[in-house]
Amino acid sequence: MAATIAESRHAAGLQTDVVADTEAGATGTATRPEGDAAAAVEYDVARVEKVYRKIDMRIIPAFWVLYFLCSAIRSNIGLAQTMNANVGHDLMSVMHLSAQDVSTALALFYVAYVLFDLPSNLVMAKLSPRAWMARIVFAVGVVGACFAAVKDPWSVKLLRFILGVVIAGMWPGMSYYLTLFYPPSRTGKRIGYYFTAAQVSAAAVGLVSAGFQLMDGLGGLVGFQWMFLLYGLVAIVLGVVLLWWLPDRPLPPGEKRVRTGLFKFLPPTPEVLTGEDAAIHYADLRRVYHPRPWNMRDLGRVLADWRLWPLTLMYFGVVGVGIGTQLYGTVIISSINPNFTGVQLSLLFAPIWIMDLIAILLVTPIADRFHQYRPFFFSAAVCIQIAGLLVVTFAPTSNPWARYGGLLMVGFGLGPTVPTCMVWSNEIFQRRHGEVGVAAASALVSGLGNLGSITTTYALYRGWPADSAPGPYQYRKSNYVMIGILAVSILSSFVMWIALRIFGNEPSRKTATNNNDGFDSDEFQDGAARREREQRGFSGMWWNKRS
Repeated sequence: MAATIAESRHAAGLQTDVVADTEAGATGTATRPEGDAAAAVEYDVARVEKVYRKIDMRIIPAFWVLYFLCSAIRSNIGLAQTMNANVGHDLMSVMHLSAQDVSTALALFYVAYVLFDLPSNLVMAKLSPRAWMARIVFAVGVVGACFAAVKDPWSVKLLRFILGVVIAGMWPGMSYYLTLFYPPSRTGKRIGYYFTAAQVSAAAVGLVSAGFQLMDGLGGLVGFQWMFLLYGLVAIVLGVVLLWWLPDRPLPPGEKRVRTGLFKFLPPTPEVLTGEDAAIHYADLRRVYHPRPWNMRDLGRVLADWRLWPLTLMYFGVVGVGIGTQLYGTVIISSINPNFTGVQLSLLFAPIWIMDLIAILLVTPIADRFHQYRPFFFSAAVCIQIAGLLVVTFAPTSNPWARYGGLLMVGFGLGPTVPTCMVWSNEIFQRRHGEVGVAAASALVSGLGNLGSITTTYALYRGWPADSAPGPYQYRKSNYVMIGILAVSILSSFVMWIALRIFGNEPSRKTATNNNDGFDSDEFQDGAARREREQRGFSGMWWNKRS
């Protein structure tokens, strides 16, 4: 029957390709117009946008929820340091932790994250992306719930390390996953959309932690133990649900997945689109996404690409400051005014991340429209962070609200920076190295960049005893270090921009000469490519659209 279909397609002037379904190990046939017929395929702009909105509704809400929960579980330890401190039920008092113990536990998470980020993403690229993502969320929930049972410093450190192992690959995996369904230049605002979950999570867990503090002593658990337990249980449930919800790689229209091996015990893979929508999406996506087998030599080409290092240094600074602010935010606010109660600290922590969220929603859609100027959007946001840190450092101690305003500026500046790093990595490495390029580059930029998180969590603030001594200059040197690494991020973004202009970003040898699609990727520039160029700039923004 398959042969008959292939023959009829060929008779109609269409060419057939064999497509491997990575999850199932099955093969099928995909159709493609030959020669110039491909370039003639054009769809109405509104129709294509409608297709992508349907994909958004399938993927983005799920990613938002899973990132919200995983971010909450990852960062709850920061809030636990001040919860119910007035009655001695905060994390440090209950677990008999020193400031150095806390810094070590926080840093161990990122040590594991750096070590396992790349392996996790490569496994995801070889296996089923939706199953691997569900595995991450389920494991994070299990480990997060176990924090309710820890009793001493060594168990806190061990669980933080294990949490880093199981969550490794989640953030770069989400970025890689998007490139399976969207052209890279469309991914910026999508990354921004679900990245807002981290900001809402930081704000919400701060507010909700006030409620958990009221549960202190209930059932023999202190407030932060209830927080760890309930978030963990919700994540476990979500990890299972994702198997029924998330789609896997898109297939040519009409193709079916055949599940083999262990995958036949999983729920059937839900397709992201069906019918004409699937055909339109496949035609639009195929000009930039060419799935092909890859081997260790292909991975070696990615690892040897100089383009990784400026992106990693960009990420190093902004993620270091972001994680430092997230995990030590309540500590910094407490240093501004030591009279704040635990509940007040939780409530004041939330607006920092609301400012972050506002910046993401404002900047990332515009940055996608002007994607060739990403370093300028990135650097402007980083400059706002630097200005905020200067206010936190030098505003008069007699005016604590001015210093708090500096933290709000830091939050606003943080918003667009991490999504910009990830989408720029996608754009560069998908064109240059294909699918393995996106998987490896997003993991390396995220993993090695998180050395900045190790710096800020282990060596700064409470991890720097001389700098954490109470007084008018408390944490001043830590703020200086954060300003310094942000300056490195700005410099790296412009080094990257200038180097790309000098050396270009042409596809690597294998990508250019062996794309397994039967045509030169530069030859297939259909109406979607022209639409994308036309939609750049402010003319395509929502406020110019007619009803």
